[in-house]
Amino acid sequence: MRLITLVAALLLWSAASLWAQPTPPAESLDEEIDLPELIRAWRQKPPPPEKEPGHKAFIVAPVIGSNPSSGFLIGAAGQMTMFRGDPSTTSITSGIASLTVSSKKQFVFNVRFDSFSDGNQWLIEGDNRFQSTSQDVYGFGSDTASSSALATDYGFVRVHETVFRKVARDFYVGGGFLFDSHTDVRPADPSDPNWPGSAYLAYSEQHGLPTNSQQSAGFGVNVLFNHRDNEISPRRGWIVSSKYRWSFEGFLAGDSAWQEFAADARAYLPLDPSGRYRIAVWSYTALVTKGVAPYFDVPATVMDTYGRSARGYQDGRYRGERLVYGEAEYRGPLMSNGLLGMVAFATMTTVSNSQTAEKLFDSLAPSAGGGLRLLLSKRSKTNLCFDLAWGKDGAKGVYLAIQDAF
Repeated sequence: MRLITLVAALLLWSAASLWAQPTPPAESLDEEIDLPELIRAWRQKPPPPEKEPGHKAFIVAPVIGSNPSSGFLIGAAGQMTMFRGDPSTTSITSGIASLTVSSKKQFVFNVRFDSFSDGNQWLIEGDNRFQSTSQDVYGFGSDTASSSALATDYGFVRVHETVFRKVARDFYVGGGFLFDSHTDVRPADPSDPNWPGSAYLAYSEQHGLPTNSQQSAGFGVNVLFNHRDNEISPRRGWIVSSKYRWSFEGFLAGDSAWQEFAADARAYLPLDPSGRYRIAVWSYTALVTKGVAPYFDVPATVMDTYGRSARGYQDGRYRGERLVYGEAEYRGPLMSNGLLGMVAFATMTTVSNSQTAEKLFDSLAPSAGGGLRLLLSKRSKTNLCFDLAWGKDGAKGVYLAIQDAF
């Protein structure tokens, strides 16, 4: 509870100091240099002509890494950014698509986007995933043993589309369609003698859920307060959002009726006038409030929209009907021109287990690490991110991605 109190205090302090006045501008773009500018200078090429607000900018970068969920992975990620209105009154629209393959025979294609209309009157968010993937399944709670892992293969399709309408300064309300499908669920080793006793089968059979595939489909209602100076790599400001989800049995082959409440809060606290040196704080909570969610839809580590929480742990390493997550990250430049930067972070996850009466904060799953940042676009504040992270029980990961974790 002390962690929640600390995070809440930081968010309230940030809100009080930043809400009352317009967000101060960050330092001039001319004071920074990004990788394309460095390459042009090396090749002695003139700068490109000034782009119109509606111009689309594209960035493509490799994805190479090793993490507990995928093993060694390789692929590519691309980002598209643009302003769909006057940049002085319109937030930047961005979309990321990534395609990776891994040593665990995973084939993953993800498309995620945030699109702001002129003047930020409308916001459309999308989280879409098409995967032939795998995951080690564990029991519920924050204190499950690493030795209990059982490798499981399945197909995964997610289509989450949400539309927001601005109703006041920085305040949006909205709703959307939410569909998650896990098909052809099976042990990675068909002859694994431990499969009949796996946490996945035990949970599914206990609650009358099918074991070869599980679907959830329904709708959500959302509330959003967004007061950040940048949507991709904020240097000051804060954002708070909440969502209530209804999934219906029988709707688009949904296997159970269940409901979930989720809340997400982030604050960006500048340590100098430019905001280049800053502390970023992130906390979110997910609670199944009614009914029984399919196993893979129960709140779990690394299952946030961008899959960047709990660095160091694998997808689903800790799972429970209730989840609370917190993270703090220091961000700062290593070069005065902002081309190269660094981060240091610490995270904490706790989940509950109703079957054993384990409550939130009875046990914790911390992780920590650091990384480097290479500025790919000073226009959008997009970084190429390289991170190393470590967690308990020997968990660790190496990550290469476009955009900061949050």
